[in-house]
Amino acid sequence: MLHINEMKKISGVSVRTLRYYDQIDLLKPASKTEGGHRLYSNNELKKLQQIQFLKKIGFPLSEIKSMLEDEQWDWSISLMKQLSYVLSEKNRLSKLEVHLRELINGIAIEGEEYKIKNIISLFTKDSRDMLTYDLNKLEMNNKEVLDKLPNMASTDPDSLEWIALIGQLKKYMHLGYRNSRIQTIISRMSDKIEEDFSEEEAFLDKLWDIRMSPEESEKYSLYPIDQEVLTFMEKAYDYYQTEKQ
Repeated sequence: MLHINEMKKISGVSVRTLRYYDQIDLLKPASKTEGGHRLYSNNELKKLQQIQFLKKIGFPLSEIKSMLEDEQWDWSISLMKQLSYVLSEKNRLSKLEVHLRELINGIAIEGEEYKIKNIISLFTKDSRDMLTYDLNKLEMNNKEVLDKLPNMASTDPDSLEWIALIGQLKKYMHLGYRNSRIQTIISRMSDKIEEDFSEEEAFLDKLWDIRMSPEESEKYSLYPIDQEVLTFMEKAYDYYQTEKQ
């Protein structure tokens, strides 16, 4: 027979948990000492291992109790239901991961002044999915260009660089769009546009028109950038192009 403390050492289950299992009739001890200490046999140890396994794969204690007590229990149905639940949770957690990345990258753009309205607005469909509804209107040569657009939920270097550039632009707006620091940021943005969208001028023009309209941006689920920042970016880019020529 195993004393409750020995049961704890072998199974890794705390004495408190073993006592609780006894209270809810999930795992009763085989007997007790004269002093009232719980004693367990190998049968209880095996049952505890079964409980631990079923708990690990997500079954609640109340269901585990029924599963182990009912000899007619349909294990296939229970396992299929549990698999369905796990897949559902996997999908939910994947979406939550996306939203958390969006929030982290949003703070990289907005700083600690990140607004609740921006957080709420991120819980929408991926803007790249929304854009595919109007391919003709957007005049794309190749819809694969959508994969190159910055994604607030992504960890790819291109997206993170775009996010950092916009964050830096907003941070130094007070210097004015002619400032060398601002123009360095715009220069890098221009290089990235050339690298990724060299044959998509018409698409970029259409996309910028959407971006400059708060209503259209919301319609296409684009990340909400302050109009002041967009106007500043446009002025800085126009100045950059003028100086370059």
